[in-house]
Amino acid sequence: MTNLLLEWVIKCGVMLFILLTAVAYLTFLERKVMSWIQLRTGPNRAGPWGLLTPAADGLKMLLKEDILPTAATKWLYIIAPAISVIPALMTFVVIPYGGTVNLFGRTIELHVTNINIALLYIFALTSLGVYGLAIAGWSSNNKYSLMGGLRSSAQMISYELALGLSIVGVLLLSGSLDLTKIVESQISAWGGYRWNVFLQPLGFPIFFIAALAETNRTPFDLPEADSELVAGYHTEYSGMKFAMFQMAEYLNLITSVSLSVTLYFGGWYGPGVETYPLLGVFYFAAKAFVFIFIIMWIRFTMPRFRYDQLMKFGWKVLLPFAIVNVILTGTMIMILNS
Repeated sequence: MTNLLLEWVIKCGVMLFILLTAVAYLTFLERKVMSWIQLRTGPNRAGPWGLLTPAADGLKMLLKEDILPTAATKWLYIIAPAISVIPALMTFVVIPYGGTVNLFGRTIELHVTNINIALLYIFALTSLGVYGLAIAGWSSNNKYSLMGGLRSSAQMISYELALGLSIVGVLLLSGSLDLTKIVESQISAWGGYRWNVFLQPLGFPIFFIAALAETNRTPFDLPEADSELVAGYHTEYSGMKFAMFQMAEYLNLITSVSLSVTLYFGGWYGPGVETYPLLGVFYFAAKAFVFIFIIMWIRFTMPRFRYDQLMKFGWKVLLPFAIVNVILTGTMIMILNS
């Protein structure tokens, strides 16, 4: 029992370190990608090739004055960033980033924990994050912040339905809510790989687009909308509270790409994983990196939706197509089984 507890603590510590480091360097990568697309240099002052920029940014955030608006509802204003970032961190305990390896004479599974309702757990936690945005918008006592909080709530409701329905096809194909079993179901009987993206050509685009909207990424960044709402729900925030909102956004981004890889692209599986299980971690990270780069590319090449376009697209396009995908998948499985 003690060994299992120690293993769990070590896994949590390693995962927390990796996630916080990844969040720091994703901000650096995003600025670099933006500079490449716009034919600029990008951050290159702090350290060699600018690699110490995230450390400099973190130090700057720590030293900035922590402003507390006079008219704000103080205790809600203070806890709102934590309500956003804590659920974003908790989702990673069930995401499998590798198979089973033998290290130091022990068999270690490359995930923090494994539960048979992992997908429900993730959706439950990710739906809590929006409370932090809504509370931040309301408690700041600022019209721009309030509009951003209201937009985030409406956007989450509109796209959560399509997001949930888009994965029903995957669940029908795998017959499980366990993420490990969903990955294993994408290995064909003759030893090849049967990625769900090929069996769900409609479901994956719906999932990917809805995930962009759920994480408030361009072209769905209406809750922040700099040109309209200054900075939306975090207009009145500064210092580490502002940094926590940024952390939550990038953690949710990592969660969405990790789910994309797990549900549709075979997770950690790839050539040679059966012989060298640690290769699975690199396959998982490489697939996730490709998605992150695509999402950043989208941000700097596509314009923002108008708010009415955002809502119409969610309710009149994505939701009907998600329902059609469920019907088609169910019909296909019924025909094949019969």
